[in-house]
Amino acid sequence: MKVLVIGGNFAGSTAAMEIKRKLKDKVEVTLLDRSDDFIYIPSLIWVPIRRREVSDIIVPRRKILEKKGVKFIKDTALKVEPDENKVYCENGIYEYDQLIIATGPTVNFDIAPGLKENAFYIGTPPKAMETREKLDEFKKNPGPIVIGATQNAGCMGAAYEFLFNIEKWLREQNIRKKVDLYWITPEPYLGHFGIDGMPLGEAMLKKFMQMFNIHYRTNVGVKEVLKDKVILSTGEELESAFTMLMPPFIGVDFIANSPKLGTPANNFIPILGNYRHATIKNIWGAGLAVDVKPPFIQGDIPFTIPKTGYPSDVTGKIVAANVIKTFEGKTDFVEKPWGKITGLCIMDAGKKEVILLSNSLFKPRVFAIMIPNVLYDFNKVLLEKYFLWKLRNGYSFLP
Repeated sequence: MKVLVIGGNFAGSTAAMEIKRKLKDKVEVTLLDRSDDFIYIPSLIWVPIRRREVSDIIVPRRKILEKKGVKFIKDTALKVEPDENKVYCENGIYEYDQLIIATGPTVNFDIAPGLKENAFYIGTPPKAMETREKLDEFKKNPGPIVIGATQNAGCMGAAYEFLFNIEKWLREQNIRKKVDLYWITPEPYLGHFGIDGMPLGEAMLKKFMQMFNIHYRTNVGVKEVLKDKVILSTGEELESAFTMLMPPFIGVDFIANSPKLGTPANNFIPILGNYRHATIKNIWGAGLAVDVKPPFIQGDIPFTIPKTGYPSDVTGKIVAANVIKTFEGKTDFVEKPWGKITGLCIMDAGKKEVILLSNSLFKPRVFAIMIPNVLYDFNKVLLEKYFLWKLRNGYSFLP
């Protein structure tokens, strides 16, 4: 059996190595990605403030994958033809018996005029470095700052983390008193996070905003981003010398260019609860590439659910288990929809942290708790070290 995995970050690398580990020589596993390196994306929030270098949070893929028996191909996937069981790439055509799409997302910078030109973004190494350069200039001539998320966004957590890290950085640079700091979000209330909140979450974040003297606007979208201001959906204009906004995620061009996948307008993979494609039996989706419907009622300003590293890793394991069952002729697939995955997140708050734990990401939940640690972000750092160690050693079977 030939298994082809497109995309090699959390979900893709986990799925590829788990299938090869369990089926060994019975299967040929190939992972294809346009980049040589795995990136630990959660730590990109620290790159602009020089707490991390990009080189600290990348792991070269080839040596690790090939040591585990997974063939690695550096190439850019262009489209898949499900009727042919072929993936067309810039440098070749690859056949498969089972295809796992774990491409992650791309970013819709066109959600608001001026966003691409006048706002910064921290979700990729080049963009994080651009943000660092801007902050180096900013501290020489400080002014108001606007940080947050646009309408249709889902990654509010990273923006919250960046907000509190910037507040800490401003104090370290001795310019905090010169800066009016604003938080804007499409959430109906602080701490919704795209998961309909956590117990005491709103109260805790309100306290943080008060403690750090951060102005905030909830239930707002972005009408336009100018060089020196952000115009909100309400018509309010916020002066801004530095703007960082998280735009919405959408599916990558590879998916958009593959109409037979039948994806919705957001170009994410339609899946069943077992992560098999909704209609194509030998295609699977894993990680951020899958389509997940928000479980809550949208308000005036739309937004969506968070897609983070932990559930991505879990979906990689689920897909691996179900591909193996397919190989063995079994049909008792592992079923765990995205919203039923355990909620586990450590939100950095500027060398402080908040641990979020729940038995499931979406409601209804049996338990859910937020635990603040105002002393140091020890667990956040420990989680980073653990995941990088796990990757460097190819220990895909570990949590």
